[in-house]
Amino acid sequence: MLIAADTYKAISKFLLEQHTTLVAVSKTKPNEAVKELYDLGQRDFGENYVQELVDKHASLPLDIRWHFIGHLQSNKVKYIAPFVHLIHGVDSLKLLQEINKQAIKNNRVIDCLLQVYIAQEETKFGMDEKELAEAIDAASTLSNINIKGLMGMASFSSDTQVLKNEFNHLQSLYKKYQLTNSFSILSMGMSSDYTIAIDAGSNLVRIGSLLFGARDYSK
Repeated sequence: MLIAADTYKAISKFLLEQHTTLVAVSKTKPNEAVKELYDLGQRDFGENYVQELVDKHASLPLDIRWHFIGHLQSNKVKYIAPFVHLIHGVDSLKLLQEINKQAIKNNRVIDCLLQVYIAQEETKFGMDEKELAEAIDAASTLSNINIKGLMGMASFSSDTQVLKNEFNHLQSLYKKYQLTNSFSILSMGMSSDYTIAIDAGSNLVRIGSLLFGARDYSK
């Protein structure tokens, strides 16, 4: 087995009880590992790299819902626009406009999450509150994108209170815009902090290393 099947079953059961969607983060992992998780019933998978996502989409079952969860460059949108289920990290109006342009070309409406900067680390991406408001405003003029909600990544910290504060901040922004924009997804939480994120209102988590093991980035 290339995956932690027992861990997957336990996490899936817990998330089902919490009404929370699991996106299994399969970046850098082989197709065989994805297929093992698929055979256990998992259908939502997340990838960080465009070429890897394109390759996996072409060679794995067609009913997989592929999520792009990495930092997406505008010039790469065209490669995933024909099939991507949800783009998580929309961190600029320019990117949102490009997604709309490529969605029109593919005769699709593409679901997106707006990424908000909530961490205390410069390496994280995301919009500030002013940019978020502008993007939500502009989205009403873009015919082929559908903003499903917000996404954010907390600081890499062992301080639970720091994580709670960051998640709670994003939840407050989500609630601010939820009703007037029909938002349904608040995406927060990864392998190390997903239970804290769920307590703060997350209904979609991205979990990789707990399911697939540590990644080898030397490849």
